[in-house]
Formats: sequence, C-alpha cells, structure tokens
Amino acid sequence: MKKTILITGSTDGIGFATANSLSSLGHTVLLHGRSAGKLASAKAHLSDQNIETYQADLSRLDDVYSLVEQIRAKHSTLDVIINNAGVYTAPVVVSEDGLDVRYMVNTIAPYLLTQQLLPLLSPNGRVVNLSSAAQAPISSSELSTPSELADGPVYAKSKLAMTMWSRHMAESLGKHGPVIVAVNPKSLLGSKMVKEAYGIAGGNLQDGADILTKAALSDEFANASGLYFDNDIGQFAAPHADALDPEKNAEICRTLDQILAQRHTD
Repeated sequence: MKKTILITGSTDGIGFATANSLSSLGHTVLLHGRSAGKLASAKAHLSDQNIETYQADLSRLDDVYSLVEQIRAKHSTLDVIINNAGVYTAPVVVSEDGLDVRYMVNTIAPYLLTQQLLPLLSPNGRVVNLSSAAQAPISSSELSTPSELADGPVYAKSKLAMTMWSRHMAESLGKHGPVIVAVNPKSLLGSKMVKEAYGIAGGNLQDGADILTKAALSDEFANASGLYFDNDIGQFAAPHADALDPEKNAEICRTLDQILAQRHTD
C-alpha cells in the first residue's frame, strides 16, 4: 500500500536520502525545506513523480502554522511524519518570536507540527522523530528562553527534549494514536550539519535513510510507540534516564503548550 509521507528538512542530508528511498518505493513524499531553490533542485534529482514541495522556515512559528495549512489544503490524510529537520548552530540565536532558534527548530517546531497534523494521521500512522545519541538534561524553563550555552550542549538538550515529548505524546494517545517513536539515525553521518559542527566527512547517509525508511514502513516498528531506537547499536534501547520519567516528560510538554499558547495569542 502506497503511503503519503512528510519529511521535514528533506532538501539535503539524511532527509533527502530518505526521500529518495521512499519515493523510489512509489510512496508520495512531501518534501520540505527553507529554500525554494533547494526544494526545486531536490525535486529535480528525485526521478519519481510522486513528490510535492513545501517551503517553510521552522525557526518561525508563523511558517510552521502556514506549513500545516498548506498540507491540510492538499491532504485529508497523512500516513507518516518524519521530523528530520534540525540545526546544530544558527547565525542568529534569537528567533523573531523571542525563542532560541536551536530549540525552536529541533524541539518546538516538530512538536507543533505533529500536534497540528495529528488529526490527519490514523491510529496506524507513524511519527518518526530524529533524536540523537547526544542527549543532555534540560529543565523545561530553558525551552522558553534564548540560551547562552554553546551549540553542543543546546543540541543535546534539544534532542533529549524531543525524545521526552515523543514518549509523553505516545503515552497520552495510547492505542488511539499513531506510533510516535524517537530514532537516533546513527552518530556522525555525513550530513552538512556534521561537517559544519565537527569538520569531518562523516559516515554513509544511507545508513540513516535506511533506518528511517524502516521506522516509517516496517512491522518492526508497528508497536514501537513511545520507544527509542538507537541505530548506533541497531536496536531499541533506553534513552537518557530523564525520558523515562513520566512527570519530567509531562512538564516538558506543559511548557511547550504554554510557549505555543502565549506566542499564538501575542
């Protein structure tokens, strides 16, 4: 059965490799990126015709809401959301909404996008959230304030926060909701982010694309809601201990809801 799959940040890197894998299998891929030029180029390099492009800057709340409306206007149902977009560094740390761009793109935007598109997903649908082996403790208040910390610690905090909201949302929805799973696609793959952050070529991007394709489609992930898959070891594993604490997870989600409620009414 052919599926309709949204992949954020899919004009290059792991996102593009995953789009290529999924479109080659005949699935309809909703390609997302910040740049119209990169979207056009990415689409041109994908031979399959089942490609739609959506432009949005996920550091801007208005753009996230606009992306939701664009998708809703064309689709009454979605099968899979792959929240792949992420940043390690940002030339300007504070967004126009007064948030830290790194937390906005890595944690807040995918939460908002998933929340808004949940009505389009059936209980058999899936949300695949790109986590990381880098996970560091975060207090919920950090999400609402631009951080003075270096990029590395903020990235690790943002990925733990994403893993935490994934687990809480999955448990809240239970059997009535789609599978929501956090996946470390593999450490230090050869994405632009890794090259910029660490100055190394990195590993084969297809390793990440293969596990995301499996997470989106395979029976192995059919009952994986709330879990964490670590592709460094090729199996489901325990995330950071904080993500196993229901109250801490709930607090992260309460803060995310408060941030979005406040900014949406400003």
